[in-house]
This record gives sequence, structure tokens and C-alpha cells, in this order.
Amino acid sequence: MKRIEAIIRQQRVWAAKEALAFLGYTDVTEAEVRGHGIQGGVTQQWRGTDYTVDLLPKSAITVVVNDDDLDDCVDVIVRAARTGLIGDGKILVTPVESVVRIRTGKHDPQVRNGAH
Repeated sequence: MKRIEAIIRQQRVWAAKEALAFLGYTDVTEAEVRGHGIQGGVTQQWRGTDYTVDLLPKSAITVVVNDDDLDDCVDVIVRAARTGLIGDGKILVTPVESVVRIRTGKHDPQVRNGAH
């Protein structure tokens, strides 16, 4: 199993979640985050004074997927989140050793039907 964390533009979250749901992965965690990459933020002007906003609002979506579905899931997130502009975000993929359902205490050896 793999954990996919995508840091993307807030306005692209809905499209990314819909794309993952189409592949059967409906259990997604979403969080509002702030950060910056290469662009280092943006310079704005307020009442004639320039100031830099270095931590830009983004969204992080996290989903755990079976190894066989990794490439398809990453691909649909990229297609849903890409605008072609700087600041589109990043996707991080990490291995997952196991999943434990809190309600039952059961250890799942893989993600079933997109549920984790």
C-alpha cells in the first residue's frame, strides 16, 4: 500500500477528489495548509505599501491506495490539479505498512474498495 499526499491549489480539490472517487477511492482526508515552493510567495500591495505573503493557502489531500493503483491515482490527481502555472503543488508518495480500523481493531493487509 502507498500513501499519497497531494498539496494542491484549493480550487482544484473538488476535481481531484472526484477523479479519485471515479477510481473507487472515496476515503480521502483533506486539510487546509499553507506553504510555498520555488516561487517563495507573492508580493502584494495594501494602502500603497508592498508586502510579501510567503505562506500561500493550499489544500492537502491524503489517500491510501493499493500498490497496483498507485500510478493511476497519481495520474488522475495530476490531471485534475494541473493548471500549468507555478504553484500547482506537489505529490508525495510513501509506503504504508498496515492499516488498522479503529472501530474493529482489525489490521487490513490492503485497502479494499478504496476504504482505509
